[in-house]
Amino acid sequence: MIDSKEILSILPHRYPFLMVDSVMELEPGVKAVGIKNVTMNEPFFQGHFPNNPVMPGVLIVEAMAQVAGILAFKSGMQGKTVYFMSMEKVKFRRIVLPGDQLKLEVNVTHRRGNVWKFSGNAFVGDKLTSEAEFTAMVSG
Repeated sequence: MIDSKEILSILPHRYPFLMVDSVMELEPGVKAVGIKNVTMNEPFFQGHFPNNPVMPGVLIVEAMAQVAGILAFKSGMQGKTVYFMSMEKVKFRRIVLPGDQLKLEVNVTHRRGNVWKFSGNAFVGDKLTSEAEFTAMVSG
């Protein structure tokens, strides 16, 4: 397991933009499973939406990308930064609410040089909330 302290040593993100609390499973070069505990005190809930708080879908995809960054780091890319290049086939299936725990499953689907392709799924319990394919460049 990778805890929040170790995540801070891997990712450049900080509050309020750090979207991963822990990584429960990791197979270097293959897959990772991260956790995001969604709490009412998240700053985005102040405006999205004040009387009906819903986690923005783009932040769910960002959380998947951060898990992908941890996966790349643990796959031999220490000291590098992972940058989004593209997102494809993004679908939002269910809303995510304060109190939910997001399970973020990310798989490497292709890798050529410093360009990596991933597929990601986000779940609350056993219910799929979001899915995406995305490409990132590892640089630095």
